[in-house]
Amino acid sequence: MGGVPGPFSCYLALRGVKTLHLRMREHEKNAFEVAKFLNSSPHVERVIYPGFESHPQHELAKKQMSGFGGMITFFINGNLETAKKFFRNTKLFTLAESLGGYESLAEHPALMTHASVPPDQRVVLGISDTLQLATTIPNYLSMEKESIQKRALRIIHPDSSYIEALKQAKLETYD
Repeated sequence: MGGVPGPFSCYLALRGVKTLHLRMREHEKNAFEVAKFLNSSPHVERVIYPGFESHPQHELAKKQMSGFGGMITFFINGNLETAKKFFRNTKLFTLAESLGGYESLAEHPALMTHASVPPDQRVVLGISDTLQLATTIPNYLSMEKESIQKRALRIIHPDSSYIEALKQAKLETYD
């Protein structure tokens, strides 16, 4: 039968369900905007998001879901060290292994959930040095769009190449 929640847990679940549709709409909208931004970055090799028409399961997702969720997988150009640099410098996402919370999270499967799997087996299983993002309620898009783009570029390029990345993205070099 599974666990039986207490009365207060049931109350909290019922209270939260009332606004779930609103939170999911915002969650999905944020994920789509972040996925579009990542997809347009020359520093990102590939983005996997079912909301993109190029996704192999896009049509199926459209039929089965009312939205495309908040999970994004992307491959940063570079290697494992580049991914680690991203995690050391990100301020928008918390590095954690969890789903269902209200935080926007970043996960690195090769270093976290699948760290015990030998590297050669991870390759066979399709687990590479990618990043997974779970976006949630905080609306990053309510920030000035250019500001979020600058922050994302600074995360990916914390060294002097940040200025060059700004120029490539046609953004001003001041903050």
